[in-house]
Amino acid sequence: MDDQVDAGEAGATPRARGPRMARDERRAQVLQIAQELFSSEGFHHVSMDDIADRAEVSKPVLYRHFPSKLDLYLAVVDQRGAELLAAVDAAVEPLVHGPVHPGDGRPIVVAVVQAYFTFVDAAGQSSALLFESDVSHDEDVRTRVESASSQVADKIAVALVSSTGLSKEQAVLLATALTAMARGAATHRYRSGGALGLEESVDLVARLCWGGVAGLARDRATETTA
Repeated sequence: MDDQVDAGEAGATPRARGPRMARDERRAQVLQIAQELFSSEGFHHVSMDDIADRAEVSKPVLYRHFPSKLDLYLAVVDQRGAELLAAVDAAVEPLVHGPVHPGDGRPIVVAVVQAYFTFVDAAGQSSALLFESDVSHDEDVRTRVESASSQVADKIAVALVSSTGLSKEQAVLLATALTAMARGAATHRYRSGGALGLEESVDLVARLCWGGVAGLARDRATETTA
């Protein structure tokens, strides 16, 4: 069991005791609280004291789970990133399980756009931890924060190479642009209150994305046969 609630540092007012939890349960609770605070206040405006107070644990207990605020922040980012990757994997797996043939690109694009919109709708403001981190001035942190989007782009690029005939380098660039457009549109829709329905929004963005990809693929095919 988590030994959780110490009386607090010497001389400090003891924090209210939270319910006793197993170590994994306590870690999950702290991650959830940290996600909420980082999402609403930003990394620099949240302290470990804030998180400990909300979780009703002492700082020593908090530091036993996460050695620093940055470690805790990155754990939250990793969790959100894993959820985004899982959403994209689930969306494209039926389409890329096995060979992807020319002409199969459009449903892949639609599935990816759908995955981003669904992820942002579910994650809400915490999606900004992946897309708009206020700690991204640090190169190492920026790489970590952007790793999920990079992995998603790589997965999409593999499918686009097979389905469009574009080169690997071209597909990676297009996949990166596609994910940027999808997350930007999904974030805008969430923050504007969802004036357009999910289905209509996905259809509009997917048609725009696929129109560009398909046009480039046609141009390349024409150049190849010319």
